[in-house]
Amino acid sequence: MSPSTRSGGSGARDQVGRLLALVPYIQARREVELEQAAGDFGVSEAQIVKDLNVLWFCGMPGLGMGDLIDVDMDALEGEGVIRLSNAEYLTRPLRLDSSEASALIVALRALREGGDDDVRPIVDRTLDKLEAAAGEAASVAAQVDIRMPEQAGRVAELRDRLTRAVEDRRQVRLDYYVPARDESTERVVDPLRVVTADGNTYLSAYCHLAEDQRLFRLDRISTAEVLDTPVGEHADLEPRDLADGIFQPSTDDLLVTLHLRPGARWVAEYYPVEETREARDGGLTVRLRVGDPAWLVRLMLRLGSNAELVDPPDLADSVRRVATQALHNYA
Repeated sequence: MSPSTRSGGSGARDQVGRLLALVPYIQARREVELEQAAGDFGVSEAQIVKDLNVLWFCGMPGLGMGDLIDVDMDALEGEGVIRLSNAEYLTRPLRLDSSEASALIVALRALREGGDDDVRPIVDRTLDKLEAAAGEAASVAAQVDIRMPEQAGRVAELRDRLTRAVEDRRQVRLDYYVPARDESTERVVDPLRVVTADGNTYLSAYCHLAEDQRLFRLDRISTAEVLDTPVGEHADLEPRDLADGIFQPSTDDLLVTLHLRPGARWVAEYYPVEETREARDGGLTVRLRVGDPAWLVRLMLRLGSNAELVDPPDLADSVRRVATQALHNYA
């Protein structure tokens, strides 16, 4: 029997579900053609390869070489065949002690509070089974008061409203905050889907202001009005592949110049850069787009003396002020 297929499949939630299904799927067959696995899971072959590269770093606590699932990459690259080993423990029934069961029950209850109408029934069924098996641990977990922060509750309500707009094919008028420009803009969008990636929830939509597809982070939407106007036809728009992360630079983002000393050359490989030049000290000068200046400040603090923000100068001043304050706090 093949796993059920889904459209898209590149979001974090889709990938976790696929990873959990992928191991028993392969173990039941011993080896599987890459093309067949992609077809059975309803994703591209490239996505399955990305999943296997994640799976390679999964395993039992300890994370030693003998604790991780082994993917035969030679067979994958040379023959197009998937083979796994050192994953036999996943076929054994899971046994939880009382503290583990309590923690899992509390986590599921929190997930239910923030979940949408599709997630809640699944969580409820799982909770019923887990609480029945947990016994005393379920009573302990029931004493924990689960309350969502006000912001999380607002995002959950907004997600449900935007999901309905997607289903009803109705345009939405947004007031949206753009951190890179420190301003709010009003936009009319054609909602395409609601996705969760990198710990945040986003609306993927065609933006009539930008005349292109955009991602809008829900906690940056101050108001969202669902209009009576139906969405337009966008047959040429492909869903964004989020497997490589949520950030994909656009001309709306701030363009910055960094000087990376040799100890920070990895930044040019890890993040998408628009221009790279070799520097005399063995480092690099790079230009890249930044969607959130606060993210850049955190990166510069992490790099310390291994990097310098060259442009824009006002943001460089902000980095210096934050760094000075951090040193003062630890003095």
